[in-house]
Amino acid sequence: MVDVQPRTRPAVVIGVLASCGLAVSLMQTLVVPLLPLFPRLLSTSAATAAWLVTATLVAGAVSAPVLGRLGDMYGKRRMLLIALVLIALGSLLGAVSPGVEVLLVARVLQGVSLGVVPLGLSIMRDELPADRVGSGIGLMSSSLGIGGAVGLPLTGLVAQALHWRWLFLGAAVLGAAQFLLVRRIVPESPLRTGGRFDLPGAVGLSAALVCLLLAISKGSEWGWSSARVLGLLTAAVLIFAVWGVLQLRTPGPLVDLRVSARPAVLWTNLTSILVGFAMFASFMVSTQILQAAPATGYGFGLSLVLAGVAMLPMGAAMTIFSPASARLSHRRGPRTTLVAGALVLALGNLGFALLPGNLSLVILATTVIAIGAALAYSALPLLIMRAVPPTETAAANSLNTLMRQLGTSSCSAVVAAVSTALTVRVGVTVQPSAAAYTIIFLAAAGAALIATLIAALTPAPATPDAPPDGDGPPADRSLEPGAAAR
Repeated sequence: MVDVQPRTRPAVVIGVLASCGLAVSLMQTLVVPLLPLFPRLLSTSAATAAWLVTATLVAGAVSAPVLGRLGDMYGKRRMLLIALVLIALGSLLGAVSPGVEVLLVARVLQGVSLGVVPLGLSIMRDELPADRVGSGIGLMSSSLGIGGAVGLPLTGLVAQALHWRWLFLGAAVLGAAQFLLVRRIVPESPLRTGGRFDLPGAVGLSAALVCLLLAISKGSEWGWSSARVLGLLTAAVLIFAVWGVLQLRTPGPLVDLRVSARPAVLWTNLTSILVGFAMFASFMVSTQILQAAPATGYGFGLSLVLAGVAMLPMGAAMTIFSPASARLSHRRGPRTTLVAGALVLALGNLGFALLPGNLSLVILATTVIAIGAALAYSALPLLIMRAVPPTETAAANSLNTLMRQLGTSSCSAVVAAVSTALTVRVGVTVQPSAAAYTIIFLAAAGAALIATLIAALTPAPATPDAPPDGDGPPADRSLEPGAAAR
């Protein structure tokens, strides 16, 4: 394995890759504050405008495992550069789009950004010195939350002061700049699996994910008992079953199910779904509570920009605690960090379930949730990479990223279902009731508590990468992240 380029310090590589994580989060949240305005701005319906979020979600879920597998086969840096090009092109297309149809295509291209994070994490594992891997992975994992916390007020400010097209133009410039930085600074990993790409496996997984995520994201709008939703869920189950059988019979499959079925991998991925659910409740609902009218009994009547500013401590907390999580993982093992993070997530959501009437307490609750997310999100990739062969890290991280995405998508569906079922009339408008938000945060706290229990009971990885207890430094130093860089 080659070392990091002599002219490039590990801190610079970490900074460049972590900035890519920020971009991913910005792409995911770019249009969220503008959804109520798009029907008027684009002369379309609210249901069609909602597809601007759904299209990115589905595209990201499909592209992440494909890019991860291609990265293991042909080069992680190469696939990262391709993803950044697609992001820049999609953003530029969005800036000049004449209508909602072209804007939907642009959002699909932006959805490829979800594959950037697992590729970056795997590059860190391959190229950084061992003592920098944990902090680098922690920062890049937490950058998803940091970007969300920063992106919401930034989106609102730009949309109010300028025009919504400037958001897409800025995203295009950011994607182009990151392409140049990665091309100039980030080294390519020589670890390759070789073989042929499993195209049938990619098509099958994509079809199953599209059916599943469409059913989850549109369930509240179409009706959970509607023929469309039930048909999509049935199709997802059947396609996943056939796809799984074919993956077990295929040499060099898209997803190695035998590796994914290892207890250390399987239970960590399940924990990722629950952690994604527990974290996203606050991200999705906090600004709604902050902007809601005081007449609702829980709202504070803040503007979009001020509500975003109130979320900034969340981003700051994730920035501060990502290196702290790396130190905890180094001393006590990533499993301890995951248990601590999930427990903090539960406490933060429990506090939010009480719907505190003081703005400072709301900010405190979101900050506690951010701390838990920073700890948990930094530990998940470390646990996955300890349990899989070094040649499969990109694919394994991509699958884990997909699991977190399923968690956030499920949370979005629960929030939509509960907030539309339990409402209160405020003047001429209908708003979610206080009971709705209490149920949402109690569900998030429950998910975090279950994640805590699963993480505590998950067996250590049975690979040379980890000692018998699953904590502490790897037993086989030759397989340690960045071993060749020393």
